[in-house]
Amino acid sequence: MKRLDNKVAIVTGASKGIGAGIAKAFGAEGAAVVVNYARDHEGAERVVREITGKGGRAIAVQGDVAQRSDAQRLVAEAKKAFSRPDVLVNNAGVFSFAPFEQFSEQEFHRQFNTNVLGMFLSEACQNVAKHRKHGAIYNGLIVEGVS
Repeated sequence: MKRLDNKVAIVTGASKGIGAGIAKAFGAEGAAVVVNYARDHEGAERVVREITGKGGRAIAVQGDVAQRSDAQRLVAEAKKAFSRPDVLVNNAGVFSFAPFEQFSEQEFHRQFNTNVLGMFLSEACQNVAKHRKHGAIYNGLIVEGVS
């Protein structure tokens, strides 16, 4: 038996980088994984194939975490596929390097909405908290609930 057998994990921003690594690690430990992505469908499908190719369970779900309706759908898809979410890893984030004078108000809002508001407003957070009996919500390095 693996440590996360019978658990369901939603990992936001999981189509590449750290999020993909987290999703694969959860899958390797037995969790069913919801691989969230905003734009990189192909990357998300690669992560799903890697998890399922090793005998795990995973689905890819598109959604922008800064949009309440997308976050609601993310949780709904997790419930539809795997009955309930146990763990949410808020990994999605954006950043662009630019000199201060080239940093636009639009870019500020894009980064703030994804990196901060997305977690603060996250229906995913609220819904995962409502639907889990034992689990956790991870926001970067802040653990909000572990039982």
